[in-house]
Amino acid sequence: MTDYLTIPTLSSINKNMKVPPMGWNSWDCWGAAVNEATVRANAEFISKNLKQFGWEYVVVDIQWSEPKAKNHEYNPFTELCMDEYSRLIPDTGRFPSSADGKGFAPLAEFVHSLGLKFGIHIMRGIPRQAVHRNTAILGSDKTARDIAKTASICAWNTDMYGVDPSKDGARAYYDSIFALYAGWGVDFIKCDDICRELPHEEEELVMLSKSLHSCGRDMVLSLSPGPALLDKAELYKQTADMWRITDDFWDNWQALYNMFERCEKWCVHTGAGHYPDADMLPVGAILQDYSPDNRTKFTEAEQRTMMTLWSIFRSPLMIGGDLAKCDASTLDLLTNEGIIGMNKLSRHAHMVWRREIGGTELILWTAVCAVGGQYAAIFNAGEKPCEVSIPLSDLEIYRSADMTELWSGKTYSSENALKASLAPHDAAAFYIG
Repeated sequence: MTDYLTIPTLSSINKNMKVPPMGWNSWDCWGAAVNEATVRANAEFISKNLKQFGWEYVVVDIQWSEPKAKNHEYNPFTELCMDEYSRLIPDTGRFPSSADGKGFAPLAEFVHSLGLKFGIHIMRGIPRQAVHRNTAILGSDKTARDIAKTASICAWNTDMYGVDPSKDGARAYYDSIFALYAGWGVDFIKCDDICRELPHEEEELVMLSKSLHSCGRDMVLSLSPGPALLDKAELYKQTADMWRITDDFWDNWQALYNMFERCEKWCVHTGAGHYPDADMLPVGAILQDYSPDNRTKFTEAEQRTMMTLWSIFRSPLMIGGDLAKCDASTLDLLTNEGIIGMNKLSRHAHMVWRREIGGTELILWTAVCAVGGQYAAIFNAGEKPCEVSIPLSDLEIYRSADMTELWSGKTYSSENALKASLAPHDAAAFYIG
């Protein structure tokens, strides 16, 4: 790198800045069946290889209370592990350190000892088995049956009923589960079956959010699944830190191509402490049935496009691969300081244009850099390789400028155009001083 231009990286971030969460989530590889050994192994990899680049959350996804969980399929009406106050607790067979009523406290303590933060997935509502057994609610003389909204059920999972916010004892239930999670040392809550359920479950979301934010521990609140409702953007901002703008995102080009339109619609709602979430990063080893070699189906070019779009858009970054099997190319993808810096420092990102040039579809995005300068990203969304030269005037820069392409590290002095050679489905990202 030359002396005339310094790329903003994590060191450029003011400690008071709010930035999108970054970390790892167990869903892509293990679905509902992740266990403690797997979580610990991935946490150790993050601590040794990724923590210094800003990756910090370790999140256990769905059905950690289910003894018979089997990957991405759910056992209907299955028995869950639950305490006497209608609260789900970890299955000790899969999470042995949770025995003797310790819950996730020992696993959270281990993650914290690595300098990382710990998260869990929850479903909106109260366990159906608690309602059927009419179990107690901590801090209330009401029972699970008194507060359940039995007509409010998840379309794809049978574990829970909704909670009726108008019922006495409903707030006590949500207060009790977040008090439990705070006692465990949880730093991140991914709440499912709620993001796209508005407006029907709007009051439950508000109540849940109030309980979380009054539990005495700072926790990120992430809402799933998507797609989120654009007309409810302000409510998401007031209740949560991040919310899914898509259904489950997997490693196929069409899903990635569709994300450009989603990001274009949601980019105006990204700001300090509230982030539209483009979903997880299916990179590296993905233990899916459809992938015989247990690798992501994205090409390296498509992975660069995904990381570039997520970063300039300022989406949270959550890795979905098995980090214990991380290869050199995946590690390089996840540790590019300029790209991660863009994710943290991008402001007011938006698409500039989308057009056919030279027989292929090109998309141009730009954003202000919070510490000075400007970002730009060029995407080749077409099927042909291309050489691009885009005048800086398209970014409303009417001068020559120093710039660095963030993926290659190539620097340009006093240029008046963005220049790149792009393979199909590839991207280039620039910091312009």
